Amino acid sequence: MTQGQLQPQRKLRLGAFIMATGHHIAAWRHPGAQADAGVNIHHYIALAQTAERGLFDQVFVADSPGIWHKGDKESFSRQGRLSHFEPVTLWAALAAVTKHIGFVATASTTYEDPYLLARKFASLDHISEGRAAWNVVTTSAENVHGNFGLDAHPDPALRYERAHEFVDVVKGLWDSFEDDAFLRDKASGVYFDPDKLHALNHIGKHLKVKGPLNIERPPQGHPVIVQAGSSEDGKELAAATAEAIFTAWTSLAEAQAFYSDVKGRMAKYGRRPEQLLVLPGISPVIGRTEEEAQAKWAELQALIHPSVGLATLETFWPGEDLSKWDLDARPPYIPEPPKGINSRAHVVLELARREKYTVRQLYEYLAGARGHWVVVGTPVQIADRMQEWFENGAADGFNVMPPVLPASLDDFVELVVPELQKRGLFRTAYEGTTLRENLGLERPVSRYAEPEARAA
Repeated sequence: MTQGQLQPQRKLRLGAFIMATGHHIAAWRHPGAQADAGVNIHHYIALAQTAERGLFDQVFVADSPGIWHKGDKESFSRQGRLSHFEPVTLWAALAAVTKHIGFVATASTTYEDPYLLARKFASLDHISEGRAAWNVVTTSAENVHGNFGLDAHPDPALRYERAHEFVDVVKGLWDSFEDDAFLRDKASGVYFDPDKLHALNHIGKHLKVKGPLNIERPPQGHPVIVQAGSSEDGKELAAATAEAIFTAWTSLAEAQAFYSDVKGRMAKYGRRPEQLLVLPGISPVIGRTEEEAQAKWAELQALIHPSVGLATLETFWPGEDLSKWDLDARPPYIPEPPKGINSRAHVVLELARREKYTVRQLYEYLAGARGHWVVVGTPVQIADRMQEWFENGAADGFNVMPPVLPASLDDFVELVVPELQKRGLFRTAYEGTTLRENLGLERPVSRYAEPEARAA
């Protein structure tokens, strides 16, 4: 940029966090929800195309290598999120019916194989022509180890230690072929330059991977690395490896502290703050008037069965029989976060302390978005709150979590996006063709490139 030119205005980054029927725990019961959404490809096609119409950077689905199960048989029977697609498979299908939007798929460093994962995400990046992202998780759920022949779930420190090595291995595999390795010269008969193919030959504490990968370097160099989690170990992993981090906060002060903390850790890894986008979750309940928004929220809250509500609290009060509690009184005590649980416990228990919620009020809040920031109001009010966080060191953008799908995403695209654009906070057209370009992230140089290329 030459002297005298103005810096381009910083823009919000927006992701659509898609939870099948919606993020509200009772969303599947709502008249406007698609009850079989988890395995309905037409539903997901429509959502991805709506998000792209709204110029979102990306769509994201959470995932686990095991079934999501909380509570007793009664509450379990009422859960609407048990059946859902594997995300890379889903995104490969949706890449064919979209042009611009990026796809964030969750995959576990604890339970996946690094070679297969690297190949899978490289394939998705090629299929989507540069729109893939990997949400790196270590898997906090303790009920999945039996699916992989293990006797116990590894403790958090071990999981995160493995994760750092795992991510480095996957990036190394993505660099197996240099960018210009494939000549495909029909006249000479030379298909590729074997001097530009590299075996990783990694031998580490947790992993031993020879390589090379059997697919050429992804269009983005590396699919975008995303991380979800705000524990101490999670913040270190994000500072070292991530290019976007999904997080959950309910107050501006908490979000500002996290933003400053995680970005402040990056320098020791040789990284700059702008190389990591902090994207808190926001679950907006949108009405053209405040009365309409509150009515929508009340309609959803009325669908929560008490057994399902109490099941959302069991993680935070381990071993407690919550069915004996008075729903309209405050919890008898607020515990310290259980050992080994991720930082969501800190968010939820601090919320209970700060707001002095009754048991019912607490599970009703969590039912909306599992401890993420729920904002009920008009498009102007929601844009006001988003702008406040964006302009005051709390967020680089947001992971939008529609309470009910498809209606809540439609509302956001039709009502909130134009308000953000009017304020100059959000794009009016996509800037690039890859997810990296649209997020304003650099394309990584191969570790095997010439030194001058790496230094550029």
